[in-house]
Amino acid sequence: MLIVQKYGGSSLGSADHVKNVARKIQRTVEQGHQVVVVVSAMGDNTDDLLELATKLSVNPSARELDQLLSTGETQSSALMAMTLEHFGVPAKSFSGRQAGIITSYDYGKARIEQVDPRELRNALAVGITPVVAGYQGVTRSGDVATLGRGGSDLTAIAIANALGADRCEIYSDVAGVYTADPRIIPAASPLGMLNYDEMLELSSQGAQVLQTQAVEFARGQQVPIYARSTFTDEPGTIIREGKKESVEKPPVTAIALNRHIAKVGLIGVPDAPGVAALLFQELGESGINVELIIQALSHNQLNDIAFTIEEDDVEAAEPIVQRCLEKLGGNALSIDTQVAKVSAIGSGMLGRPGVAARVFKALANGHINIQMIGTSEIKISCIIDRDDAERAMRLIHEEFHLGQSQEMIED
Repeated sequence: MLIVQKYGGSSLGSADHVKNVARKIQRTVEQGHQVVVVVSAMGDNTDDLLELATKLSVNPSARELDQLLSTGETQSSALMAMTLEHFGVPAKSFSGRQAGIITSYDYGKARIEQVDPRELRNALAVGITPVVAGYQGVTRSGDVATLGRGGSDLTAIAIANALGADRCEIYSDVAGVYTADPRIIPAASPLGMLNYDEMLELSSQGAQVLQTQAVEFARGQQVPIYARSTFTDEPGTIIREGKKESVEKPPVTAIALNRHIAKVGLIGVPDAPGVAALLFQELGESGINVELIIQALSHNQLNDIAFTIEEDDVEAAEPIVQRCLEKLGGNALSIDTQVAKVSAIGSGMLGRPGVAARVFKALANGHINIQMIGTSEIKISCIIDRDDAERAMRLIHEEFHLGQSQEMIED
């Protein structure tokens, strides 16, 4: 069996942790499997490098940041290869370039365009375990480009797809995906299986388990993901294409929380064609992703537009929105960074009435005001005060009885 194993930064936070992971890889190899390892930077290495860069430059270029930040994974891959060799497992480190990963030119959030796995196949053919630096690749002109936060997940899934691997295992410090963040809700239960759509919604709504882009890639290429803990032997969670349920599925599978958003409001803009197009085109061209959007009912030929963005984008978005407001002759701009988004997610809510009402009732019973609402076929999101975020999570979790034991699936 050919297995791709990815280990996150929390799994590699110290020399002892690196040795622990190396022994786990060694056991897999001794069981007769071929393994390709993908590693993240050790511990908080990426954050430390970013902090150093911002101390030295007010506005470092995206190209140079990628050149810098990619070194964390390169260090991890070399250290892991050394450790495996020490334990008697022939190993060789690979940078993203050496692993054949070609990306777009979007520094800091590049997309993988192609994987040429020939060098990895050559290593496997002679009994060498490749250790690939995650989170990185190279553009067609040879510049290093990184894949965004959590990009090592994407590296692993793309390599698994290119190699036709039998499985892709993503290891972290938690035993798979839970009904909610167990650090916030200790009663949260592990989930045995999720379909790609549920995992995609969870990732995009703030659950820090798998990178959204990685799940999107896995869904497109039908690569099953096994999310597991580095530190236990629990079976974890399988993410794959949904199968027809033999019994009716509960309406909500899990709750996600994002405390790093901001709400932007344009007050009193003209109720006329092209207003929204002007605003959101300028934001899009600046690389700012907009999520929930609400346009109020027209009054005296004016209306209000409110939307949410990531908190990190506020500094870049504010002058753009202010410029649009002045062009349009609007009355005022408001930006609130003290909000959060709580989301109930589950494919079981498809075609089932009353799920939204239960979410809203749970929050109302806790005297939590809902500022904005967004929905999809399998998601209900509410924008609320950030101070209420964790309590809101608990209330919805309890409303749908998600603390009850979930069946774990072994495969």
